[in-house]
Amino acid sequence: MPPPEPATHHSLRLWLGFGAMCVGMFMAILDIQVVASSLTTIGDALELSKSQLGWIQTSYLMAEVIAIPLTGLLTRALSLRGMFATATFAFTLASIGCALSDSIGALIAFRVAQGFFAGMLIPAVFTAVFTLMPERHRLRATTIAGVFALLAPTLGPLVGGYLTQTHSWHWIFLINIAPGLAVTVLVAIYVRIGAPDRLALRCLDLFGLAFFATSLALLELLLNEGPRRHWQGEFVVMALAACLVSGALGIWRCLTTTAPTHPFVDLKRFGNVCFAAGCLFSFVLGLGLFGSIFIMSLFLGLVREHSPLLIGEILMVTGIAQLLTAPLSAWAETHAPPRLLTTLGFGLFGAGLLANGFVTPQSDFAALLWPQVLRGGALMLCLLPTTRLALDIWPAAQVPEASALFNLVRNLGGAVGIALIDTMVAQRTSAHVAHLVTRLQAGDPVTARFVGLPVALFHNRPMAPVDAMTRVLITPLIERAALTQVLNEAWITLAILFALSLLALPLMGRRGVGELAKPSS
Repeated sequence: MPPPEPATHHSLRLWLGFGAMCVGMFMAILDIQVVASSLTTIGDALELSKSQLGWIQTSYLMAEVIAIPLTGLLTRALSLRGMFATATFAFTLASIGCALSDSIGALIAFRVAQGFFAGMLIPAVFTAVFTLMPERHRLRATTIAGVFALLAPTLGPLVGGYLTQTHSWHWIFLINIAPGLAVTVLVAIYVRIGAPDRLALRCLDLFGLAFFATSLALLELLLNEGPRRHWQGEFVVMALAACLVSGALGIWRCLTTTAPTHPFVDLKRFGNVCFAAGCLFSFVLGLGLFGSIFIMSLFLGLVREHSPLLIGEILMVTGIAQLLTAPLSAWAETHAPPRLLTTLGFGLFGAGLLANGFVTPQSDFAALLWPQVLRGGALMLCLLPTTRLALDIWPAAQVPEASALFNLVRNLGGAVGIALIDTMVAQRTSAHVAHLVTRLQAGDPVTARFVGLPVALFHNRPMAPVDAMTRVLITPLIERAALTQVLNEAWITLAILFALSLLALPLMGRRGVGELAKPSS
């Protein structure tokens, strides 16, 4: 019988494995952020329209929605080591595919693969805190994982902007290769817990999974293509019908599946009003979190025409505010009523959205700074108390599945939010262009100032027809001003949704910290 390993050696192996997993999670979170500062550059390279840019982000988020509920089952089937190493290696291969893509179709396909495998990495790290780490190390492990999770959105926009500007947009994906391979090897060597149970895969309801995957794919297709087709025509009708039918079948499977088959997601949990309200908050937070990044990317890239690096520098303000205020939010979460913190968090985040809703085409870093600080500072106040209110009602054994559903809804909210913004850009821009042209022809100086034309030439009197050369010069200014107005509408729409979400607060637990009753088992 071999001698037991020295405690220090075992501890080193443990932390090397866990540290590698944290790096994998960091890559998964980073990948949605590095793309944000490079969206318009990728769009120019692949000759995409403004309405197609959202596909790059929504495809990643939708794929994560499918993957998150599968994480627990795949962990049992492959073991934590097998699942994480496989997912990381596949994520790395998908990153290479993204970098080599020369069309929107290829990029979307590889982004779907990226998002699917990334969706397994994030929850697996927090599972490892409890299954891999001895109890005496769990607080330290949770802190380390939290730091990695907070650093990714802080550094992501800057890293993406720097790589795109100094090399090319392909490098925001190629940068995953070296750490991805290293994480795969380290996890395979040092994460030693649990044995694979291939029979667990037989418990998965493949029909439910297929129905939901089809419905989500069709939903994404509709939300991105519908506006371009003015929500009319045979394609829209057929896609909508197929989306509704497959979604209804998926819901039916989830509600009627019985043991030993495991439903894709346990929708019966929504029967708990408190949990359903928490998921509503999670959905709205996803709308604001991912939607705000997307709007900022469009504004800075298409209106301000900034370089990817400058876009990244501006976008990272939100991440810095989030990082700096996280300790205070964590302290407040344990000392103040969660419903009060939720009100404060969603109120501040909504204020940050509303404050951005009045920018002009000339607005830049100074005008965008404090709204970003508000949103970054409010983020953890939105996330921590609603998570506790939604999950503290479940017995410990049920928390992982409830947590997966709670986080799934947030990503779904992000995908829907980006698609909603795409819809507004596609449908509202031309109307704003026409309105601006009408006001300029009427000689409105306020409109001229907004567009960026010399105010001294406008005296509230009808203007003479402009020549072809002048039209060529002012058309881009009018188009950028119209896009700014549409994006302002998007900011205000998101702010209204945040305000309306607070109406669901009375449905959450009314008791104070630590007083929520557990349901009987």
